[in-house]
Amino acid sequence: MPVNKRSKYRGSRTCGGGTHKNRRGAGNRGGRGRAGHRDHRFSHYLLYGEIHNGKNGFYNQTTRAMRVLSIGEIDQMVPALLSGGKALREGDAVTINADQIGIDKILGSGKVTLKMIITARAFSAQAKSKIEAMGGQALVI
Repeated sequence: MPVNKRSKYRGSRTCGGGTHKNRRGAGNRGGRGRAGHRDHRFSHYLLYGEIHNGKNGFYNQTTRAMRVLSIGEIDQMVPALLSGGKALREGDAVTINADQIGIDKILGSGKVTLKMIITARAFSAQAKSKIEAMGGQALVI
């Protein structure tokens, strides 16, 4: 009875590696590295989500994601903005500068319950109409 692998394989020509042709190069194992990731090893790469089929199109390196917020969310944030000093109350209107809260564009979903004067880089048409319907102003920087 062998006590270790070295003595177990004494006298064996291939030491458990199958036929003597099996341990030549990478052909016996289907290639090196990611070889066959689109062919004979496709299912393995599909399971782990590592399928890579090259590049497509262009990548704009100077693009910047526009930070947006809906007018309904801003309406709900007004008390917190007033207490934090990010908004001012002028008479019955609340003045908000969207740049101060890190917003580029105001979108139109949600309800507007307050008269607001908002300055931002951009407004959707629906947001502008909702602000002006309450007697406020939508000012573009």
